[in-house]
Amino acid sequence: MRENRAAVAAMACAMVATAQAEAANVGKCSKKCDNQRPNVVFILLDDAGYGDFGCYGQTKIETPNIDALAARGVRFTDMYAGAPVSAPSRCTLMTGLHSGHAQIRSNDEMVGRGDVWSIDAMRANPELEGQAPLTEGTTTLATVMRDAGYRTALIGKWGLGGVNSKSTPLDMGFDYFYGYLCQRMAQCYYPPFLYNGLEREYTANPRMNLGDKLDKGADPYDSASYKKFTGPTYSPDAIYERIERFVEDSADENFFLMWTTTIPHSALSAPDEWVAKYVEKFGDEQPVYLGKGYFPTRYPKATYAAMISYLDFQIGKLVELLKAKGLYDNTIIMVTSDNGPTHNSYTNTNWFDCAHPFRSDRGWTKRSLHEGGIRMPFIVAWGDRITPTVSDHIGYFPDVMPTLCDIAGVKAPKGDGISLLPTLVGGRQKEHKYLYWEFPPFRKDRGWLSVRMGQWKGLVTDVADGNTTMQLFDIVNDPREERDLAAEKQQVVKAMWRAIKESHTEIENPLFQLEITYP
Repeated sequence: MRENRAAVAAMACAMVATAQAEAANVGKCSKKCDNQRPNVVFILLDDAGYGDFGCYGQTKIETPNIDALAARGVRFTDMYAGAPVSAPSRCTLMTGLHSGHAQIRSNDEMVGRGDVWSIDAMRANPELEGQAPLTEGTTTLATVMRDAGYRTALIGKWGLGGVNSKSTPLDMGFDYFYGYLCQRMAQCYYPPFLYNGLEREYTANPRMNLGDKLDKGADPYDSASYKKFTGPTYSPDAIYERIERFVEDSADENFFLMWTTTIPHSALSAPDEWVAKYVEKFGDEQPVYLGKGYFPTRYPKATYAAMISYLDFQIGKLVELLKAKGLYDNTIIMVTSDNGPTHNSYTNTNWFDCAHPFRSDRGWTKRSLHEGGIRMPFIVAWGDRITPTVSDHIGYFPDVMPTLCDIAGVKAPKGDGISLLPTLVGGRQKEHKYLYWEFPPFRKDRGWLSVRMGQWKGLVTDVADGNTTMQLFDIVNDPREERDLAAEKQQVVKAMWRAIKESHTEIENPLFQLEITYP
């Protein structure tokens, strides 16, 4: 196994696209080879579903640039997020540890600090920003890439600690950070400020708070009534501007860029011309102006589609920039999402069939361990270096850590992942014995467990209530999880309970605790 790992790393350094070079390249990575290591751009969407891109079956939303990356790279069919909500999923991604070992296993908004859901309050008091932090000194994707000689940046949304937590992007290995520290603030696309490093850069956007309504007497069918929820600084534009600047400034050195966009997370907002494109395509629709928690939207369907297409347009611009700088063939681009699509009064998840071919219904997507909540689009492109492939390799976010370590030519820290690099270069791919997830009680849910073991997926709900009944699905032939085969496959069920027992560890934060009753 050690020789195979060294061989694959050597292939990565040499940009070899065939597995036949494995044996010849073992241990022969020179300093010149190090300088040829690929750059990495990791694009993480927020709440995009498995079926939100054309290359994964979407028919209403246009994503030509993402589809082009998939057509020239590897499109994974069986890749999973680390968790069904944002913070724990990002934790598994950043650390390479699954949710039974991770430091963060749910969203913790640390509400004991005060009015953390008020944008105005966070504007006045930075200590209200941020979620539960990582432990100081945690090894992350950024620390291993920085130590390997890469210039590192996270541009977009963080969500793993506030400004005074010792768990900001700059504390966790990134040389440069621009965007949102706090995932609650990130729900506003016209924010009062964005962070440049650890300093706020204030905008001229008008004051607004999540849940603000239309003015009294305003016509909800008049687009002008919604102008109060916009401003001169649209955060995806500000973020993309910094992405281009970082790439241009890093053109002469290896770089690792995490573009953690907030698109398409609610509140829904997109440039007018992109919304108009989809209003023309979809026709008129009912506005949403009485929903809770976000901002009113005149055209919710058109705006959701416009957000994803606008991000796709920006990805196309980035590809053109990489080509213009002569960096495209030496840059690995990864595209995925942090968890499945959401269900609220603003997002028409069923109409778009965002989780296609899995169920897109409420209770089956974000915040659940059903396929619609955790099975993600996952695309890896590498210029013309790899053979276009559709891969059914079963993997998840913890695999990104060893993959990037192989790309960088460094030893991966101990974790729960398996490098995907052999799949990218046509080598011998090691397989997981199983994948594991746990999700503690969250809102109305009472805790979840799930195991993916080959063609089988086990699912336990209401764990905090002592439930020991596992549902078992042949997820290859029953992707919508409709036929429970547990009674017929008791040996598989027993194997999955053993996997749960060896995967779960205790954790101190009470919001992350999940007391499991074993059968």
